[in-house]
Amino acid sequence: MANQRIFVQGKETTPSLTRSTPVGLPPDLLEAASQRLSLAALLYAIAYSVSFSIGRFTTSPLFEQFEQSSVGDVAALAAVSLSLAVFWLARSGRFDPQFLLDIGLIYWVVGAFGIDVVTYWALPAGFPVVGISWVCVWLVLFPLIVPSSPGKTLLAALVTATVGPLVFLISLAFRGIPMPDWVYVLNLFVPYYICAGLAFVGSAIIYKLGCDVTRAREMGSYKLIELLGRGGIGEVWLAKHRLLARPAAIKLLNPQVLGSTADGSLNKLALKRFEREAQATAALGSPHTIRLYDFGTTEEGSFYYAMELLDGFDLESLVTRFGPVSASRAVDFLMQTCDSLADAHHHGLIHRDIKPSNIYVCRLGIQYDFIKVLDFGLVKLDRSASGQETQLTREGLTTGTPTYLSPEVALGQGEVDARTDIYSLGCVAYWLVTGQLVFKGETPMQVVLDHIQTAPIPPSQSTELEIPSALEQIILSCLEKKPEKRPQTALELAERLAACEFREPWTREDAQRWWALNKPVEERAEAHS
Repeated sequence: MANQRIFVQGKETTPSLTRSTPVGLPPDLLEAASQRLSLAALLYAIAYSVSFSIGRFTTSPLFEQFEQSSVGDVAALAAVSLSLAVFWLARSGRFDPQFLLDIGLIYWVVGAFGIDVVTYWALPAGFPVVGISWVCVWLVLFPLIVPSSPGKTLLAALVTATVGPLVFLISLAFRGIPMPDWVYVLNLFVPYYICAGLAFVGSAIIYKLGCDVTRAREMGSYKLIELLGRGGIGEVWLAKHRLLARPAAIKLLNPQVLGSTADGSLNKLALKRFEREAQATAALGSPHTIRLYDFGTTEEGSFYYAMELLDGFDLESLVTRFGPVSASRAVDFLMQTCDSLADAHHHGLIHRDIKPSNIYVCRLGIQYDFIKVLDFGLVKLDRSASGQETQLTREGLTTGTPTYLSPEVALGQGEVDARTDIYSLGCVAYWLVTGQLVFKGETPMQVVLDHIQTAPIPPSQSTELEIPSALEQIILSCLEKKPEKRPQTALELAERLAACEFREPWTREDAQRWWALNKPVEERAEAHS
């Protein structure tokens, strides 16, 4: 999950989120239920073994019904063996969770049979009162631990409840004992059916809650599969398009991010701004900008983006896991990022949150080390916007990350321009070649103050890796406190980066070999297809 990310962005209209009828529990709840099945089977095997051993080998009057009985011994061995088999099946990970839950219903019935055989097969002819059977506990608890659809649960519950009377009657017939008074039989077995009803009600409630989760995870044409992460502004989910079966990512933004007033007017203004900026972002043409598939609003007021699924690592994870990259590879990453930023700046969009976790290096078809810039569309350079809209951008949306914050943003100096992204990209470059942050204050406020007033340590002094002097000068120029001293555009920065010379340039073959050795951990889209 750490190495697989999914994101969302918009198209020309903003559809309202619609819900479709749920068809069952979502995959993650099915998986959790199948794992609980293994736990239930293990606990059953342990409890049954202990109870049977005490009753089978004790002379206490409390266990008189456990007289010598080969049938009871065989039933006990079969029940424990079956429980261990179900435990193994559920833990092996080789079977579909829904299949395991169906097996669990059969196990529910057979487990009750194992208890009933030991309880009633050797029952003395005098029919002592045995009280409420352990089957009643089994009946009520099992569907709460391992929920299934109400119809299946009701059928299995009735069969499970009926197993007791059948075993009781077969035992009497087999041993030639006359039928007891019907009142005794009712007292003995009516609780079974009461518990079967309780099992149905409890399972129906839990199943409905699971279906509500499924319904809540259906976003228009997309179905949410798995929660990937949660942050201050919302959640990111692995998703799949219903008709195209195309993997995607859904990013849900909390309603609070949009802002609100007593009459809700600011919330509507923010939503309109999101719509306009999402449409503008979708129009960006750089191949190094994340592609937006869709966007819209949920019935609860959350805003969502649907974005392409990427196969690779964000630059923060890349450096944390593998260490700083070579100077030539870093330049390759930075030039591709500049392509995305130049296109965005040309269309009047400023990212304002450029950082390693928002820059993704991936495999794209047969291309390796392909850069995608994420999370566009939340900030727009629009000098003609009203004062109210400008205030909304500052307070309601992106303010940047302290470790990659430009001085002018930190100081709140009104409208910022594209050069704030240049500064943040300089911080990213510093991270790539050194594995260190430009400033490491003990508190976020200290980091912000350092960005405003402290000169950065040259990257060559923060690492033992070779950094060409030309690249170091470019990075330091990006980190100038005054915007006018930095490269003025992303295109200018890209040209300066392209002029850097290296003794060992990073080639396509180098990238292909690196990816062959360092593949992302898992293919989530295939795992949930």
